[in-house]
Order: sequence, then structure tokens, then C-alpha cells
Amino acid sequence: MRRKEKEISERSEIETIILKSIVCRVGLSCDNIPYIVPMCFGYQDNAIYVHSSLEGSKIAMLQKNNNVCFEFDGDTEIVQGDQACAWGMRYRSVIGFGKAYFLKEPDEKRKALEVIMAHYSDLSFEFPEKSINRTAVIKIAIQSMTGKKSGM
Repeated sequence: MRRKEKEISERSEIETIILKSIVCRVGLSCDNIPYIVPMCFGYQDNAIYVHSSLEGSKIAMLQKNNNVCFEFDGDTEIVQGDQACAWGMRYRSVIGFGKAYFLKEPDEKRKALEVIMAHYSDLSFEFPEKSINRTAVIKIAIQSMTGKKSGM
């Protein structure tokens, strides 16, 4: 990172940003065309879990290229200035890279969906086999990630 004073290197602080986030933006690339999609997610044991329908652009792209980039952000706020170039943004963010894998086994998919739902709710949920079978569940194995803050 070029601006070392903005770097967040403490793993616990990076994980706090992830756990406070509502959305994970996942960046994909296929045939030199970038694609970014906001997704609901769960985070556990250095992995991000997301789900999708079984077909669509992101599924087709991931089948061709499972390298992904991901982004989380929070504590965002516009900082006003007296001139245009004096304006800025307060934020904390995490950007990382990983490999996406489609989970195949129903028990694996169910556990991953539980991780996703636990991110948003304290309630317990049932996942009928019919739902499991018509849902793509993707594990992003994190290879690296860095945190950054500005205006904090």
C-alpha cells in the first residue's frame, strides 16, 4: 500500500470491518471484461460465503475464471471542504483476493448458508433440500486482504 499511514494491518480490525459490513462486492473477470456484483455474504475461518441462482453471468464467469477480488467498506462519511479539492471521504475498507469454489455437497452448502444467515440474523433457519439443490453456494478462499482507513 502506497500510503502506509492509512493501512490497517491488524487482522482483528480487518475482520471487524468485514463483520460490520452489509454487502460484499465481488469482482470477477472473464475474457478481459471486468464485472462487479454486490452480494449478501457470510465470513468464517478465512473464507467468504455467497450464494446465487444456478445460472447467470457471475456463475458463467466463475466457471471460466475462479480468481476474484472482493471489497467491504464501512463508516463512510463525506467530509466537506471550502473548495472542491478540499472535500474527501472518511471510511474503512478491506480489499482482498481469493479463489472461488462451488460447494457441491448438500451438508457443505447448508453449513455455508447458515454462515451467511448468521451474519444477518440471530435466528435459526431450515434449508429444505429443494432450496439447497436450486442454489449455487460459493466459497471464496481468501488468499490475501488489506485494510485501509481515511479520516479516522
